[in-house]
Amino acid sequence: MTTHVFYVPSVNLMGRGCIHDIGPHIEELGFKKALLVTDKFLSSSPILAKVTEPLKKAGIEYVLYDEVKPNPTCKNVEDGLKKLQENDCDFIVSLGGGSPQDAASGISILATNGGDMRDYEGVGKSAKKGLPVVAVNTTAGTSAEITINYVITDEKREVKMVCIDPNSLAKISVNDPELMVDKPAALTAATGMDALTHAIESLVTPGAYPVTEAVAESAVKLIFQYLPRAVKDGHDIEAREQMVYAIFLGGMAFNNAGLGFVHAMAHQLGGVYDLPHGVCNAMLLPIVERENAKRVPEKFRRIAEAIGMHTEGKSDQECADFAINAIRELSVEVGIPEKLSELGLTDVDLNKLADNSLKDACAPGNPYMPTKEETIAMFEEIL
Repeated sequence: MTTHVFYVPSVNLMGRGCIHDIGPHIEELGFKKALLVTDKFLSSSPILAKVTEPLKKAGIEYVLYDEVKPNPTCKNVEDGLKKLQENDCDFIVSLGGGSPQDAASGISILATNGGDMRDYEGVGKSAKKGLPVVAVNTTAGTSAEITINYVITDEKREVKMVCIDPNSLAKISVNDPELMVDKPAALTAATGMDALTHAIESLVTPGAYPVTEAVAESAVKLIFQYLPRAVKDGHDIEAREQMVYAIFLGGMAFNNAGLGFVHAMAHQLGGVYDLPHGVCNAMLLPIVERENAKRVPEKFRRIAEAIGMHTEGKSDQECADFAINAIRELSVEVGIPEKLSELGLTDVDLNKLADNSLKDACAPGNPYMPTKEETIAMFEEIL
């Protein structure tokens, strides 16, 4: 008999204009002073005021920490923790996509558990719940605002450390599509394909079960329907709002079923070469899933159905082929590069990338464990 534990923040605000409602929810929890964790771009944008105004209206103080990098580092976490402690903050507000959300999770865990960020790499390494986080998301992709996963780059080892920890789960998540309308098309595409990767990996993983399968299928369906629209016109508020629901559904799926080898490989490209996570996932997704389909073709029938295939009378392999081709076509439609050379990367250490992929915390969630040689061959396809 298997017991499934389903993790999700206790309060989740979604929909147009929901950012205006955060004050009363924070007041109800009794918090007084926030460390507002974000990046330089957002701190200099009009989006910052949309978060700080509701805080001021509720009488909640805040201190700004806006040094987070696109791939947040151990130093980002250490510097944020120092600012939190110096200013006696009793909770954290994270504002941004996956990077500020992940940095905030790291700061939260260190604030209550102490030690070094490197102590928490892996699964369930903390003893105490982190400092409470109100996670305000600004990109339709990572789902970092609702998950127990966060990723911090160890600059010394050039490794993205995957930390999977229920103690890092946010208290409140906020997904307001109005905060996303001005995001560039390329970022919308990359984060949307990241969300698709979450949904598909959580369907293919052996850790999937009926609840996670249901929400993942819904996410796949919404992403195929609305991501091209959101990329084409960022102010298409219906598409933005539907993508908000998609990332929430996909986040619930992988948060509780797990991920796989696409993420294991993408983490290495980000950790060593500082490449954008969503783009790396999008490049690798059809390649890894093609190999997964050779082992578990039956898993792809549900994906094909969610995309729109009439699967009755079709073999599992036909369904898998349809799904993988559709993923490739969507990636091309939204403008994802096909090769690393298009990102300016022409020389890579394939041995290092493969070795670290096989050690990554997401790797065991794949339907099979590739060999080092197979991993190198997959990386070579995107060179």
